[in-house]
Order: sequence, then C-alpha cells, then structure tokens
Amino acid sequence: MNYNINKGIGRTVEFKGLKAQYLFIFAGGLLGTLILVMILYIAGVNSYVCLFLGTGGASLIVWQTFSLNKKYEEHGLMKIGARKRHPRYIICRKPVHRYLKFISKSNAV
Repeated sequence: MNYNINKGIGRTVEFKGLKAQYLFIFAGGLLGTLILVMILYIAGVNSYVCLFLGTGGASLIVWQTFSLNKKYEEHGLMKIGARKRHPRYIICRKPVHRYLKFISKSNAV
C-alpha cells in the first residue's frame, strides 16, 4: 500500500479526504481516546466497558471529524473562530458633538 500524503509544494496536507486542521483533530482525538481507554483499563475497569468506550469514542471522533471536514471545508473552522471573536456591534458612548469638532487650519500648524 502506498499513500500519498502531500501532493505538492504550497498545498495543504491531505490524507484520505481530511484536510489541514481536521487531520490533526482526527489524530489527536484518536490518541486521546486510546490514552483514556488505557487509563481506565489500568484502573481496573471491566475490559468490556473499556472496549465499548474505546470503539464508541473512536467512531464518534471519526464521524464528527469527517462531517466537520465536509461541512466547513479547509479553512472553515478558522472562519468560525474569527466570527466568534469579532464584535457584533460597536458601542460608542461619546456624544455626537465630540466627533464633529472642527479644527481651523491656522490653529493646526
């Protein structure tokens, strides 16, 4: 099996349809699920419960990552984050006459 991960200079990383940050979300989520299952198993939780949580968590991460990739595409999550940080409206508490002050040219020099 031969997988091409990057297909050119300046293009985003893509693997099996996942692009850019979704690939890292996917890998981080699966790694987090694996670590959680290992901790639960070492703590003495029933192995069937660990197996159920591992498969359920991994399938949820795979499903959500691919659906986010399909819905928002390559730069969509960054656009959503920027929209959340952008103010909806600007509050201006100064009176209007403060903005309408005119300075004569003789006083400006």
